Amino acid sequence: MKPMFPILILAALLMAGCGEGPKRVEADGKAAPIAVSTLTLAPAEWPAVYEATGTVRARTAAVISSRVMGNVREVRVHAGDRVAAGQPLVILDSRDLDAGYRQAEAAFSEARSAVPEVENAVGAAKANLDLAQVTFGRMKDLFAKRSVSNQEFDEASAKLKVAQAGYEMAIAKRVQLTAKISQAEQGFRSAEVMRSYAELVAPFAGVVTEKQVEPGNLAAPGAPLLTLEREGAYRLEVSVEESKLGAVRIGSPVGVSLDAVGGTIQGRVSEIVPVVDAASRAFTAKIDLPASPQLRSGLFGRARFELGRRETLAVPAAAVQSRGQLLSVFVVENGIARTRLVTLGDKSGDRLEALSGLNPGDKVVFPVPAGLEDGAKVEVRP
Repeated sequence: MKPMFPILILAALLMAGCGEGPKRVEADGKAAPIAVSTLTLAPAEWPAVYEATGTVRARTAAVISSRVMGNVREVRVHAGDRVAAGQPLVILDSRDLDAGYRQAEAAFSEARSAVPEVENAVGAAKANLDLAQVTFGRMKDLFAKRSVSNQEFDEASAKLKVAQAGYEMAIAKRVQLTAKISQAEQGFRSAEVMRSYAELVAPFAGVVTEKQVEPGNLAAPGAPLLTLEREGAYRLEVSVEESKLGAVRIGSPVGVSLDAVGGTIQGRVSEIVPVVDAASRAFTAKIDLPASPQLRSGLFGRARFELGRRETLAVPAAAVQSRGQLLSVFVVENGIARTRLVTLGDKSGDRLEALSGLNPGDKVVFPVPAGLEDGAKVEVRP
C-alpha cells in the first residue's frame, strides 16, 4: 500500500497543471481592446515664422560723466541701486569752482554798485543841458532884438554845446555800465553753472548698471563714471537677414521668448535700422517689450516674425511621446495602436508642426490613455 500513495499525489499534481494552461491562454486571447479617441490629420494653415536672436537693451540709457576736471570727493550710489530723477550721484571737489564763483559774484556786485553814481551823473548832465537850452533861447531872443552882443550870444551857444556833449557822455557811460553789468552777470551765471557741475545728478529715474569711479579718482571731462538705465523700459534688438528687410515693418506684433523669463511675451517693432551690416548681411530691428521686473539689459532673446501662412500637418503637443531624443505619436491602424516616430518643427498654441513621419488621413491617438503600448488592440470611440 505504501508505494501507491506517492503515485496518486503525482497524478493529482499533473492534472492540476494541465488545467491551468488552457485557462491562461483563453484569458490572453480575449483581452478587451483599449478605448481611445483619435484625431484625423488634415492639412491646415500654419504661420510662416522667421526667428531672429538678439539682446535685451534699455530703451533709455545714460553714461554719467563729468564736465569739469576735479577729484571725486564722494560716490553716493553702487551698481544695482535705484535712483530718482535729480538725485545726487557723484560729488567732486569744488573748492576751485567755489572760488571762481565768489570772484564772479564780487565783480557782478561791484558793477551794480556803480549804477547810482552813473545815474546821478546823467541827471546832473540833463539838468545842465536843460539850463543851457533855456539860457540859449533867451539869449537868442535878445540877440534878435540887438539887446546882447555877439560875444554873449556865442558864449550861450558854446555853453549849450558843452552841456549837450556832457549829457551825451553821461548817457554813453550809463550804456557802458549796463554792458559791464550784463557781462559781469553772465560771468556770475557761468561760474554758478560751473560750480553746479561739481554735483552729478541722475537725469532720470532708473537703475545704476555700472560703477567705474571711486572716491579719490580724478574725473576728467567725458570719462564715464556711472551708467544709468531707465527702469521698466526695455527692448530686444535682433539681427535680421537682409532678405527679410521688406517683410519686417514698424508696428508689427512679434512674439518674444527670453530664456531668463520663460514663456512668450508680446512685443512690437518700434524701430528698424535701415543700414545693412556688410559683414553679417543683416540689419537691426528693435522690439519694444512690456514692462516686467524680470527684464535686464544683456538678456538673450528670440523674436518670431510671422511672414504669412502656409499649409502643413499639425498634432497636439499632448499627443507627442518623448523617449530621450526620440519623439513619437500613436496612430491607429486596423484596430491596433502603432508607434510612429516623428520629426516636429515650430509650435503654435498647443500644436506642433509635423515635418516627417505622418501623412494626411492618419488617425492620431489623442488624448493618450495611460499604459498604451505599441501593438495594443484599441477601439476608437467618438
